[in-house]
Amino acid sequence: MTLYSNRPIPDGIVAPSPFPEPMHANPHLRWHPLRGEWVTYAGFRQNRTFLPPPEYNPLAVTTDPAHPTELPQGDYEIAVFDNRFPSLALDAHDPPQLTVPTAPANGHCEVVVFTQDPTTALVHLPLSRIELLFQVWGERTRRIGEKGHIEYVLPFENRGAEVGVTLHHPHGQIYAYPFVPQVPARMLAEERDYYLQHGASLLCDMAKTEAADGRRVLFQDEHAIAFVPACARYPYEVWVMPTAPCQDFASLSDVRRASLARCLKTVLLKYETLWNRPFPYLMAWYQAPLDGMAHPETQLHAQFYPPYRSRDRLKYLAGTEIGAGMFAMDVLPEEKAAELQAVNVSLEEAA
Repeated sequence: MTLYSNRPIPDGIVAPSPFPEPMHANPHLRWHPLRGEWVTYAGFRQNRTFLPPPEYNPLAVTTDPAHPTELPQGDYEIAVFDNRFPSLALDAHDPPQLTVPTAPANGHCEVVVFTQDPTTALVHLPLSRIELLFQVWGERTRRIGEKGHIEYVLPFENRGAEVGVTLHHPHGQIYAYPFVPQVPARMLAEERDYYLQHGASLLCDMAKTEAADGRRVLFQDEHAIAFVPACARYPYEVWVMPTAPCQDFASLSDVRRASLARCLKTVLLKYETLWNRPFPYLMAWYQAPLDGMAHPETQLHAQFYPPYRSRDRLKYLAGTEIGAGMFAMDVLPEEKAAELQAVNVSLEEAA
């Protein structure tokens, strides 16, 4: 477990192991011949902690094996520890022999706890904490990359039971893959082609175009922008990014990090205020692969994938989206951008 804070962390904080015995996780990969991609398998994840009571406090010292102590008490702000039920593990070995190619799932999974307060959420944390979180993601990416055999690191947050969250306290995860997964790989390929043709970043040029248009912009200052993309596949989909080229979290300057924090918090506040209830979403952050090469074509950015309310129901992926991979939108991005633009929020009042 690693602890982070904007303040010096006092000596003597003890981080007890949440589980006395190792899990001996051994996930494996199976090749999908028709999709041309690896799928990871970790059946032991069925035994992971699932939706403990809302009053459950992960900081409380307890001997209950169902709800063990997860975090140490003390003066710190963010905690990072290995996922006990990982879909990827550096020491995975001996995959089963099947009718399709298999391989050890030699990656790494971490949990990032945003705060010791189990009753709050990322949206309610101060800007300084969000800035620290960006630094943590950058530092974890560097550390994980040093482990070897890791080609891509994806920080993300699932927020809400509607998108599969199994623990209440505010947290995200980091998945480190032994290959570049298909979604970021396709993005990287498009960014690379655009850069070779235009000598500029595809996403930075998109941000400039969206800023000039203005109809879908939710936040903009000198260093960061958030907008509903004109090509959104999800209602209320939002992209958050620096306005200037920046390939990963480690490349953020202090000024850009502060601006990006304000940008992200503005989007989160709009989500939270939109329906006057906790807003479910998946927030995924994309950055350059860990191949030791410079990637001027690649832009650090977040994409939000929220389910949405339509006639008092939540929309999930449909048959064409799951089966064919072609998304079918029954609303326009401009309509959802207008709804979010109409939500007035104040970073100063939220601080």
